[in-house]
Amino acid sequence: MQLSTPSGMSRRHFMAHLAASASTIPALDFISHVQANAAELKKRQKACILMWMSGGPASIDIWDLKPDSKNGGEFKPISTKGDLQISEHMPKTAMVMDNLSVVRAMSTREADHGRGRYYMHTGYVPNPTVVHPAFGSVVSYEVGAKRKELEIPAFVAIGGGGTSPGFMGMAHAPFLVDNSGNIRNASMGDIGKDRLTQRLNMLGVVEDSFINSDRGESGQAHKDIYQKAVNLMTSKQMEAFKIADEKKEILDLYSPAPAAPRAGGGGMMAANNQFGRSLVMARRLVEAGVPFVEVDLGGWDMHNNIFNLMKNQFQPSLDAGIAGLTTDLKQRGMLDDVVLVWMGEFARTPRINQGVGRDHWAASWSVMIGGGGLKGGIAVGETDKDGTSVSSSKAYQPGDIWATVAHALGIPLDTVHTSKRGRPMKIANGGTAIQELIG
Repeated sequence: MQLSTPSGMSRRHFMAHLAASASTIPALDFISHVQANAAELKKRQKACILMWMSGGPASIDIWDLKPDSKNGGEFKPISTKGDLQISEHMPKTAMVMDNLSVVRAMSTREADHGRGRYYMHTGYVPNPTVVHPAFGSVVSYEVGAKRKELEIPAFVAIGGGGTSPGFMGMAHAPFLVDNSGNIRNASMGDIGKDRLTQRLNMLGVVEDSFINSDRGESGQAHKDIYQKAVNLMTSKQMEAFKIADEKKEILDLYSPAPAAPRAGGGGMMAANNQFGRSLVMARRLVEAGVPFVEVDLGGWDMHNNIFNLMKNQFQPSLDAGIAGLTTDLKQRGMLDDVVLVWMGEFARTPRINQGVGRDHWAASWSVMIGGGGLKGGIAVGETDKDGTSVSSSKAYQPGDIWATVAHALGIPLDTVHTSKRGRPMKIANGGTAIQELIG
């Protein structure tokens, strides 16, 4: 498959168009909810939700515990509804693990934050001659572009810095929002509809003249990006970002229980539910037809005090979020069509350092994956008794994870894209779908 993507289009350029559009769009009354047609939209609408753990999470303390090793740390394993054990601080997730699996034999060589982030998002190690697209951009191109009813971006990133679309072009860049659904430079204007139409018609004449002047791809890209901005501001599908519309019982499903009372009184500490709110939004977006959503939970670069941080700040919201999302999707009949992936740029050292933390480690670690019709409740591969190396016959790379996702989304694994320099690029860097998961 050959790829033709826009060039010369920066994110700043796109956001400038968005701001310009916002100043010309009338205030719209978005009363109708996307749930009116969600049942039809979600039928066999494949999607992926990536839970990105920025900073590198300690998978040895979450998915692959070593209680009999000096590297095991403070947490104990518990049984789950699947055929594997996970951390005692993930009890809600344990109850849905029959739907989720853990690849315990990940092994890469990229233990630098930037390089690891790039590698895990794209399937390719960084290369100075080409910028590879994040897999979300690949899904936007392969799946989102075919959903003619989709008026909002096909790749949405919630709470994080996003990644590059590479040679896919800005039309497939992640659209960045915070965990409340706020979009930069996207406030509504109050100009009348007739005046808006006149301005857009005039702009169309200018844009067509530019395209017809034979200036390559940039002219059409310019018009396409502007149209996306207009669609974004006028679409009722924007309701998907409004998690305040959700019922309290749904929001509670994704929420950790309140923390213990403060020492000396003072009432209950408020639970941090930003991750859960972001996952509610992700579910709403895939229900509206968005094929790829990335949700960021940062702060995992724990070189010190790792067990207190994980037990008190991270694992309660992580546990509630994963379990709530899995349960919610299953109750809505969507889990078989939505792939869930949990990972970071690498993991943490099996050895506990002098600061009671763990450092960067890429040699042996875990990724969680489930839903999407994949087999749940199993561990794929294994590490040795101390967690220092992959002991199973096969170690897995990022491309294998993304090839598994591509298989679940119905993207042919023999798909080849073409970079701007004409180089053929295999999807997921030629990775192989994990057979234990796809059957």
